[in-house]
Amino acid sequence: MLRLKLTRPLVVFDIESTGTSPRKDRVIELAAIKVNPDYSEEERCWLLNPTVHIPEETTAIHHIADEDVKDCPTFAEKAREIFEFFRDADLSGYNAERFDIPMLEEEFARVGLNFGASQRKHVDVQRIFHRKEPRDLTAALKYYCGRSHEGAHGAQADTKATLDVLKAQLERYGDLPDNPGDLDEYLMPHDPANVDRQGLLRWKDGEVTINFGKKKGEKLKDLMFNEPKFLKWFIAGDFDAEARMIVKDALENGRLPVYKKV
Repeated sequence: MLRLKLTRPLVVFDIESTGTSPRKDRVIELAAIKVNPDYSEEERCWLLNPTVHIPEETTAIHHIADEDVKDCPTFAEKAREIFEFFRDADLSGYNAERFDIPMLEEEFARVGLNFGASQRKHVDVQRIFHRKEPRDLTAALKYYCGRSHEGAHGAQADTKATLDVLKAQLERYGDLPDNPGDLDEYLMPHDPANVDRQGLLRWKDGEVTINFGKKKGEKLKDLMFNEPKFLKWFIAGDFDAEARMIVKDALENGRLPVYKKV
């Protein structure tokens, strides 16, 4: 039994979506378990047509493609049913505070329903995990090397501790790749179509294109001549430094990245 005293239902839920932006992206799958005050449980799952294309890189994560949901109802068509399931309930999920709750709020707002997340209690399982099992360097050194971190937050001590933790990790986990290139790919798989690490710029037919917003799909070389103001806005914006430097070099020096076929 769940060791929580409930005065109203607690809905534990998870969302699969077209992307990670609550404002721009759409819900594809919503699974929820409602734990009632008497600890009985109700389980529901909705597979939804997001009405927009599901990017291939997103499908690679949750394995839901356009074809799988083309005949499913939209969120708007199921909104009232979902709203009633969540009515008067508190909320729980893993990283729900940063993703699932805002995503659900946006979907309800689009159909004119106020989800009222601020009026509900939130139990984010990820936050419990991080609070009870710290993930800082001091905790890592204690776990992997069995010693306390003297001089924590001093650059030299932190650097030495980091190297010691890396050595211990490589010894402990024999299945880890044994070279930086493969280890980098293991920790953060790269999409070869991305020009920069964050994927703000993307290769398409050997050309650098914009991969977000209204200019998505447009060639960088065309924007250099047709819409330099957009590129200046991008350079001055709060975007990843690597992408900004690529655009800056193109706009100011006429240098474009050279496509390397993978």
